[in-house]
Amino acid sequence: MSTPSKIPTVTSAKPRIAVLLGDPSGVGPEMAVKLLARQRNLDAARVLLIADPVVLAAGERIAGAKLDPLAAESLDTLRFEDGRPSLLACDWMEGAEPVLGESNEASGRASFEALELATAAVRRGQVDAILFAPLNKHSLRLGGLVHEDELRYMQARFAVPGFVCEFNLTGALWTSRVTSHIPLKDVASHITGEGVRDAVKIIAAALRQSGVAQPRIAVSGLNPHAGDGGSIGMEEIEIIGPAIEQLRAEGYDARGPFSPDTVFIGARRGDVDAVVSMYHDQGQIAMKLMGFEQGVTLHGGLPVPVATSASGSAFDIAGKGIAQIEGLQQAFDLCLRMASGAPVRAAATAEA
Repeated sequence: MSTPSKIPTVTSAKPRIAVLLGDPSGVGPEMAVKLLARQRNLDAARVLLIADPVVLAAGERIAGAKLDPLAAESLDTLRFEDGRPSLLACDWMEGAEPVLGESNEASGRASFEALELATAAVRRGQVDAILFAPLNKHSLRLGGLVHEDELRYMQARFAVPGFVCEFNLTGALWTSRVTSHIPLKDVASHITGEGVRDAVKIIAAALRQSGVAQPRIAVSGLNPHAGDGGSIGMEEIEIIGPAIEQLRAEGYDARGPFSPDTVFIGARRGDVDAVVSMYHDQGQIAMKLMGFEQGVTLHGGLPVPVATSASGSAFDIAGKGIAQIEGLQQAFDLCLRMASGAPVRAAATAEA
C-alpha cells in the first residue's frame, strides 16, 4: 500500500495536541473544559484549543471552571507555552449562543470548521494529535460534511489511501469493524474477504504499536449463531472463514468466526486482545455495555492519532453540568502516548 503525503511528526519536547470542543449543542464544550481544567493534562502536552469564544464561554459556565489560554491569532502566529493552552479563537457562531439539546446547522458548521482547522494544523506539522469532544454526525452533515463520517473526511484531507477504521477501546480490549456508518440493510453486501483481512491487519498493527507482541484477535460472524453451518446465511462459510484462514497462513492469530452473541463473553474474560465485528452496532453495543463512561474511539489509519470518548453528544443532558469525562481523559492519554512514539500511520499500514 502506498503512503499518504508526508506529515511532519513530533518535533517538540512534549506532544502537541489539538483539542476541539465537539458539538456546541451537546456536552462537548463542558467536557473539554473539564479536561483542560486538570493541570496535569496541560503539563503533559502542549495544547492547541480550537474554539468559538462564545461556545468556550458556555462550556466554562456549565463546567464551573475557567481556562487561562494564550491567544493565537492564526496558525501562522501559533506558539505554545508550557502549562497553558493556546487558543485559536474563531467566530463561527457569529456571537450567538449555541442552542442546546438538538442538532442544528450552526453547531454542525462550527464543529466542521474546527475539524478543518485541526487537520490543517496537522498538515502544516504544527500538532501531533487531534482530540475532539463528542461530535454529532447529523449536525456535521447539516454543517457541510459530505463524507460518510468524520473519519472518511480526515482520510480525504490527509490523502490516505486504502482502509481506515474506527477502533473502540474499553480497558485493554480493542475492537475494529469491517463496515461502519452505513444502513443496516447494506451491511451484508459490503462484507468482503479483503475487508475482513484489512480490519484484522490494521488493529493487529495498532495493538503491536501499543505493546502487544502477538495480538489475539477474535472475528465475529455476521449472522445469528455465525450462520449455524449455513442454515442462517453463507457469509461465514464463503467469505469470513476463508479470510481468517488466509490471515492465519500469514501469521496472524485470528480466530473465528464466532457467534456474534457470545464473542464478547470470552473477550471480556481476556481470551483475546481484540474483536473484529462486521458492522457498527454489533461491536458498539457490547463495548458500551462493558464501559460506556470509560470508552475511547480511535481513528485508525490516519497519519496522527485522532481520538475521542466513545460517548456521544448527549443532547439530553447538555447544559446540566453532569457530563463525565473519564472516556475523554482516556482518549487524551492515548493521544499523548501514541504521539510520543512512532508515527501511527507507518505502524498501522505496515501489513495492510
